[in-house]
Amino acid sequence: MADPQGFLKTRERELPTRRPVPVRIRDWKEVYEEQKLGTLQRQAGRCMDCGIPFCHSGCPLGNLIPEWNDLSWKGDWRQAIERLHATNNFPEFTGRLCPAPCETACVLGINQPAVTIKQIEVTVIEEAFDAGYVRPQAPERLSGKTVAVVGSGPAGLAAAQQLTRAGHTVAVFERADRPGGLLRYGIPEFKMEKSVLDRRLAQMEAEGTRFRNSVKVGEDITGQQLRSRYDAVVLAIGSTVPRDLPVPGRELDGVMQAMDFLPPANRVALGETVEGQVTAEGKDVIIIGGGDTGADCLGTSIRQGAKSVTSLEIMPQPGEDRAAGQPWPTYPMIFRVASAHEEGGERLYSMSTKEILGDERGRVRGIRLVQVEMVDGRFQEVEGSERELPAQLVLLAMGFLGPEGPGVVEQLEVELDERSNIRRDHDYMTSVPGVFVAGDAGRGQSLIVWAIAEGRAAAAGVDRFLTGTTALPRPINPTDRPLTV
Repeated sequence: MADPQGFLKTRERELPTRRPVPVRIRDWKEVYEEQKLGTLQRQAGRCMDCGIPFCHSGCPLGNLIPEWNDLSWKGDWRQAIERLHATNNFPEFTGRLCPAPCETACVLGINQPAVTIKQIEVTVIEEAFDAGYVRPQAPERLSGKTVAVVGSGPAGLAAAQQLTRAGHTVAVFERADRPGGLLRYGIPEFKMEKSVLDRRLAQMEAEGTRFRNSVKVGEDITGQQLRSRYDAVVLAIGSTVPRDLPVPGRELDGVMQAMDFLPPANRVALGETVEGQVTAEGKDVIIIGGGDTGADCLGTSIRQGAKSVTSLEIMPQPGEDRAAGQPWPTYPMIFRVASAHEEGGERLYSMSTKEILGDERGRVRGIRLVQVEMVDGRFQEVEGSERELPAQLVLLAMGFLGPEGPGVVEQLEVELDERSNIRRDHDYMTSVPGVFVAGDAGRGQSLIVWAIAEGRAAAAGVDRFLTGTTALPRPINPTDRPLTV
């Protein structure tokens, strides 16, 4: 183990401090300050190297957490990144963006604050990049097989890197002008600066992965053309059909989906010019949906100079502690405060939108909402609780329903499951031989750590399909254990 008495000597959980709110809302840089290595290593020393490390079960990637905790405590960053990269292609992404189900499964967390696994993870990869330990891993020989990966989000990138290293010639198709998927234009800079993404893409290109940007698969190239040109196809197109809000006034000007609001804002934060951009400047903003996307809209609206921001959630406010039905080591639904929530705005729970109100010019001017409560498993309105809130911008951040049907999905004629996701077998192959699916397109809307795990698992399935066998590691399969987050 790391420090045999570490969890006894250091009982506090120490995380890096966030930059002062008045400072950070004036820029788009990441919100955290650098943590001293000594403090980080002291936290790594709290890991008990449990006989049964439940943090493994909490992590879909099966990260070897106690091993790189021990190496981090010792300051052996070269070995630490080798153990981390053995299971995770992109720890710099998960270390910033994953909600860390591993930490809620930490054995120490039964009666003490859990080990700061996520912060140790991101420190390991940053130290490795700084020391030059992260280098391209080009294959020794090529297989002569070709693979098309559609989508360059975390699932597509993970599948592409694994397959490239296995010796296959891989082309990644991305409809945006630069690769990265939602990592680039969906995740705000204050959560992950895009230089973090670009340095990893540079490594992949040096390994031989080819990126085909500004290509709309299904239009510029059809599904049939992909199948005829490549030996295998991996669909990593995400779950991009947004859940809508069927209430009167939805059609008003100023009511928009979160993913129509965030990408232009992220482009402008990167120095680009976006014509017709809708911003929150000087407006009363209402965000419907209390998840991560809603928090991204909140932080973005504040940086744009919103007059006020109100986040609405139909579910009741979670408690500060685990509910009885969510015992350790499951991922509990508790009240969490993201960095954006510290920066301003109001969070309202148990609220349902009845109508979006407009002015004489067809623009949104407010919403009419009502408080609800759960009765016999159904939401019921609380009598006399209706009220109106002013709004000149309403953002819908209520999640996603599945992959886009028109286009490559219809062209390939792959089967869908009862949730409108692409059906796949144990090897991640769809109903069409040679066509595979990974990430949210097959799993449904989920976490970045699941996307990377599925990309790695799908790559193993593709490699086996192409060569008859595979040496690529297979972290998990959706049927192996239920979703815990």
